[in-house]
Amino acid sequence: MGGFEILGMSPGVLALIALAGIGTGIVGYLTGLASLVSYPVLLAAGLSPVAANVSNTLGLVGVGVGSTARALRTVTGGSRRTLAAQLAVAAVGGGLGAALLLVAGESSFTAVVPWLIVLASVLLLLSPRISRLRTGEPNPVVYWIGLFLVCCYGGYFGAGAGVMYLALTLIASSELFTRAMVIKSLLLGVSNLVASLIFIGFGPVNWAAAIALGLGCVVGGNFGPVIQRLIPEQVLRAVVAAGGFFLAVWLWWR
Repeated sequence: MGGFEILGMSPGVLALIALAGIGTGIVGYLTGLASLVSYPVLLAAGLSPVAANVSNTLGLVGVGVGSTARALRTVTGGSRRTLAAQLAVAAVGGGLGAALLLVAGESSFTAVVPWLIVLASVLLLLSPRISRLRTGEPNPVVYWIGLFLVCCYGGYFGAGAGVMYLALTLIASSELFTRAMVIKSLLLGVSNLVASLIFIGFGPVNWAAAIALGLGCVVGGNFGPVIQRLIPEQVLRAVVAAGGFFLAVWLWWR
């Protein structure tokens, strides 16, 4: 007679996924490398690559939920109208990205992704110097088009989207690094959520794994802003960029 299971998974495995979700939430918030932690764990738990990808995308929504709950005052400290527009763009971009993935497949874009992540990492490192060289206010059109493309990429592929968002925001807007970190998790969380809702209709979701991962990500994402306050901005900027370079190398190697 088999042991007790929840939707086909043992409580022990689900507990490990939730524990990994805490680490995923922290790493995802601080560096944007969430999937490097969570995706292998879901594969090790016995999920197929397709089920792991869909369940992972759904679970990662928890990072945005946790970090936003912790830093709600930071999130709502700016213009409410601007935030609403950002959320709308993130939702539309994530939905379009997911639709493109279903139509075109992942392979058609895979070769370009590492180069985009490297470019974003370099721009992130250079963003203070670029901002000092800029004369006048940044062009908002560049930011909004870039935001849409980043969120579209987030729904399509996702890896390194956090690095791309930070590079875009710090160069094409006057947003502070501290707030950009929190907004990043919120907007990419919305992008992931919309993409997940689309994927659910076309791919297998292991709900037990997705919920366990999501709960862990909420906890980890909640710790993220707290840990961020303990790390100097220059150090954190370098850590995020280094994470981007590492992710690019991992994608090339894979």
